Amino acid sequence: MGLMELIESGSTADVKECLSFRLGAEEYGIDILAVREIREFERPTRIANAPEFILGVVNLRGVIVPIVDLRIKFGMPEPRYDGSTVVIILNVANRVLGIVVDSVSDVLPLKNEDIRPAPEFSAAIDASFVKGLASISGRLLILVDIEMLMTSPSMALVDSAKAAA
Repeated sequence: MGLMELIESGSTADVKECLSFRLGAEEYGIDILAVREIREFERPTRIANAPEFILGVVNLRGVIVPIVDLRIKFGMPEPRYDGSTVVIILNVANRVLGIVVDSVSDVLPLKNEDIRPAPEFSAAIDASFVKGLASISGRLLILVDIEMLMTSPSMALVDSAKAAA
């Protein structure tokens, strides 16, 4: 049972974990099961004609991994690449993808009672990918369906036939 099933099922017995990360002033959470590893930022090799938010690709132990800067994708002004910038490597729809974020916070336990429906708001992220808000230890996390986001047509990363499979 993933994060989205936990939210939809109403089950409080299962505690799932989410990885929290920062984009600007906002803190986001994604299902830890989608995360393969966390790496220091290294400048990827640019691909001609790729959208601006796809920084390029890196060779990760023989696997060519596209790297998406979520800050650019979400329209955040002037992303900085410094010592806290990291790449979260994901397994999504049978593909390995990387997302650049400002920093990774920690892994948090997530119970159903911690999750609230997302109100209508104008966050940087498209609200259709926001599955709820979680208040954990006084912190407010925006919970993202990372698989739905990364396989969306606007990302142009995963063939829609593969994503549907």
